Amino acid sequence: MQAPVVSFEGFQSADRQKILDTVSNVDRAMSDCGFMASSDLGFSDELIARVFEASATFFLSDTKNKMRSAYLSAEENFGYQAFASEHLDPASPADLKETFTMRNILNATIEENRWPSIEFKELMQFFFAECLERAFLLQRILAEALNLDEDFFVKFHSGQNISLRLLHYPVCSSDKVQDSQLGAGAHTDYGLTTFLFQDSVGGLEICDQNGNWQDIEPDKSVVLINSGDLLERWTNGKYRSTLHRVKPMTHGRDRFSIAFFVDPDSDTEVKVLDGFIGADSPRKFSDVKAGDYIRGRLENSHNNLYK
Repeated sequence: MQAPVVSFEGFQSADRQKILDTVSNVDRAMSDCGFMASSDLGFSDELIARVFEASATFFLSDTKNKMRSAYLSAEENFGYQAFASEHLDPASPADLKETFTMRNILNATIEENRWPSIEFKELMQFFFAECLERAFLLQRILAEALNLDEDFFVKFHSGQNISLRLLHYPVCSSDKVQDSQLGAGAHTDYGLTTFLFQDSVGGLEICDQNGNWQDIEPDKSVVLINSGDLLERWTNGKYRSTLHRVKPMTHGRDRFSIAFFVDPDSDTEVKVLDGFIGADSPRKFSDVKAGDYIRGRLENSHNNLYK
């Protein structure tokens, strides 16, 4: 299966019809699938290749080096988490992956010795800024699609809870994989939207509206974009926060991916928008504060840190 392909080029044109076409295509993809793919967000292929190379170099280094950057808390949401230390599906065995998460790294104060290197830090900060610029573009498209002020979503995203995450799924022997154990357990993302960059190794699956798991073909030429829980809550379920997972790498090559999680600032009150409540569409979600919701989801997946 391929996610719906959406071009963003028209939104930045002076042609009103092209703008409306982009808005309509995004609205349809987020409503029907909760995932879409784009090849024209303006990311440099060379920059993405450098980030993947830095990711592989870090993950393939020795454990002592990686543990210098160890993840300490969901509140900080920064650092390295070792293989099989996270449960994205808390009801299933630990995920067969290792990760490096970097929250709010344009503003957060992280001690220099917790970064793999100064070069690594500078590269990730530059890439973070590039992703953030595109995230704001998407937020303005979503606002237009939902008949909101242009900066409705932008004003809630200073970067406080926005995170860049590197992921590594090593090949592992099938006889060491427990029943129901996955590379990444079935989950929805927590915030507004996510950008996902994949290598050429497959494994991602999404759950369609009929409850069936569909393979997503890996394509290095596109960025996958999906909606998260808080966008679903804002729109009363109009935009799906789609369940997805990654299969264990029991053959072939290691899988690497990069995720950019666009989550609202902690004090943001997420309330179902009035325009999505009516006689035929009663309120499905209670009001939540973004920071409490995101932190709760993180702590639930990292429960080994709190025992």
